[in-house]
Amino acid sequence: MKALRIYAGPQALQHLREQGLHPQDVQTIPAAAGGPKGLILGPLDRFLFGEWLPQSRQTVHLVGASIGAWRMASACLQGSVAAFERLEHDYIHQHYEPAPGRKRPTPQHVSERFSQTLQDFYGGRVDELLAHPRYRLHIVTSRGRHLLAREHRWATPLGYLGAFVSNMAQRKALGAWLERVVFSSPDPAQPTGTCAALPFGTQDFRTRQVLLTQANFMPSLQASCSIPFVLQAVPHIAGAPSGAYWDGGITDYHMHLHYRCPQNAIKTIAASAMDTGAEGQKHLNPAGLVLYPHFQQTVVPGWLDKHLRWRHRATPALDHMVLLSPHPDWVRSLPHAKLPDRNDFVHYAHDPAQRMRLWRTAVSASEQLAEEFGAWVERPDVGVVGLL
Repeated sequence: MKALRIYAGPQALQHLREQGLHPQDVQTIPAAAGGPKGLILGPLDRFLFGEWLPQSRQTVHLVGASIGAWRMASACLQGSVAAFERLEHDYIHQHYEPAPGRKRPTPQHVSERFSQTLQDFYGGRVDELLAHPRYRLHIVTSRGRHLLAREHRWATPLGYLGAFVSNMAQRKALGAWLERVVFSSPDPAQPTGTCAALPFGTQDFRTRQVLLTQANFMPSLQASCSIPFVLQAVPHIAGAPSGAYWDGGITDYHMHLHYRCPQNAIKTIAASAMDTGAEGQKHLNPAGLVLYPHFQQTVVPGWLDKHLRWRHRATPALDHMVLLSPHPDWVRSLPHAKLPDRNDFVHYAHDPAQRMRLWRTAVSASEQLAEEFGAWVERPDVGVVGLL
């Protein structure tokens, strides 16, 4: 494999050695925040959801934040391959006009345009998405607390400064400023109004779970994509606690979650708060593999941890994960030797056509990732799999 690298946690690696990798092995698929970087995963998404997973029948939990939430919501639509193609097209062709004399567009302008994009994309199809017979969607958002409970010209920057300092001391301390709120699709096997169980434990961070409905799908998906100071926060989402909701990547940048058997966060949050050690993990028995198409090897917990290298290492939370990521040498073969990123919006603010051309080139090259993974699952060679 020249473009793709495969990594696995210890338990997942043992599974691959003994059984290989089959569609029915997969219980959970995470999808990271990361903006345009997620574009290179489009061909993998189309292969996984269009060809590979349809060979199995089990329930699969899809957990996403920001562009990852947009990708996983698209997977729940009928004709998911066409939905992924449209997502790719719509994301690449985003263009936000900066105000005269400014390098960046206003958050209000970006939020209004993005809201319309989501409406055009999912309008009239939300019920179809929520009723998917196999996939359970979990949209991750970050709900502000205290100074961040509402968006304010001065309070919001001060609140995020407090969040930054608290997170430096301890990741759990970030929960004083922001909490993880997961909007989960209904569980058809349970009484009406019951969320699908979460495929991860919630003892790691302050968490709430809310039923995903027709009324709150658009606001929760927009909130999950609402980068502070780039887009406006989404206030008061239907069915959820009041407050300002921002990008789910702030609390869960790369979905470094305690993947175990699904559980309902509403029922277990109190117990989870007490279960912080090995003893507290006993009730979270492993069930299935986590298959993670990602744009890098490291799985960073929160957005504020990007520069805290000591938090980038793998933990036992990822023991059952199989991670797919591009080879660094392949990345260097892309335009400007890098993945598409959010800085491109600013760099090409006055030449969006050039940005779009470069991004299309990168996405076209990423077809190789899907081709190599498809060949590998046909004839798995565990010798090329690295330890996560």
